[in-house]
Amino acid sequence: MHRQQIVILGTGGTIAGRAESVSDNIGYTAAQVGVAELLAAIPALAQAGTVLTEQVAQIDSKDMSFAVWAKLAARVSHYLEQPDIQGIVITHGTDTLEETAFFLQTLLAPAKPVVLTCAMRPATALVPDGPQNLLDAVAVACHAGARGVVAVCAGVIHGAADVQKVHTYRLDPFSSGDAGPLGYVEEGAVRQLRNWPEAHAGYAQAAIKNIASLAEPANVPRVEIVMNHAGASGAIVQALLAQGVQGLVVAGTGNGSLHYELEVALLKAQAAGVKVIRASRCLNGRVLPTAADQLPDSEGLSPVKARVKLILQLLA
Repeated sequence: MHRQQIVILGTGGTIAGRAESVSDNIGYTAAQVGVAELLAAIPALAQAGTVLTEQVAQIDSKDMSFAVWAKLAARVSHYLEQPDIQGIVITHGTDTLEETAFFLQTLLAPAKPVVLTCAMRPATALVPDGPQNLLDAVAVACHAGARGVVAVCAGVIHGAADVQKVHTYRLDPFSSGDAGPLGYVEEGAVRQLRNWPEAHAGYAQAAIKNIASLAEPANVPRVEIVMNHAGASGAIVQALLAQGVQGLVVAGTGNGSLHYELEVALLKAQAAGVKVIRASRCLNGRVLPTAADQLPDSEGLSPVKARVKLILQLLA
């Protein structure tokens, strides 16, 4: 019987960044250090002998694309099927980590742990945060009973559906809002507070097949996000309609409320066959639907995650 192994997939991000000076934590270039080199800098992992690494992409996560998502999903799916793989860790930039996590959870609904981790300081920093985050992520990937897609940063474990980046700079930039974190990693031990993410398959299998068969990323359904605000009009919606947009997510104010001009434009888009979803720009809470609603709500998802879900639904 083989020893159970952990796979670390690299996609770039700040965790792999380099700066000219050890004291520079913002003027760095992301995605410079390979995942094998990151691992080599952490003796506890480098000497473990049960960790595999693979470089899937090397990008700043602000530039994340559907093409990289499709490639990453294929590699995660490949490793999930290997009986001697216990769990998967993905190094990722913080900016779009919540979208990638939700994409992978919705698409793959993994029965094994898939743990995204990151850093807010580059690898060249005087005190980088990446190595500890990577160690913590591996601890979660090794934890008995762990499953589903989670994010691990600054010792906190967040579920894919709830995690959001809420701070621009601090080392603990994520929140799970009023749902709260799944747990904590303390000196390599997992303290669990809530259940692991549940699998909600359905349209996912059809979407997987369609993603695999997409010849060009240009064929991915175009879904855009618009925001409600004081003085909002329908002009952006009209412009996007003219460009052939297939889905729209609106980040409404409060309980998904919309300026009347914006709402008129969105209702026209819906009547024309565009899928429209109403989310909220509020950090906490969810849109509570009423019987009078003409636009469907996001079922608790943030605008960026509602967009991911809508893309997958259109693909299916």
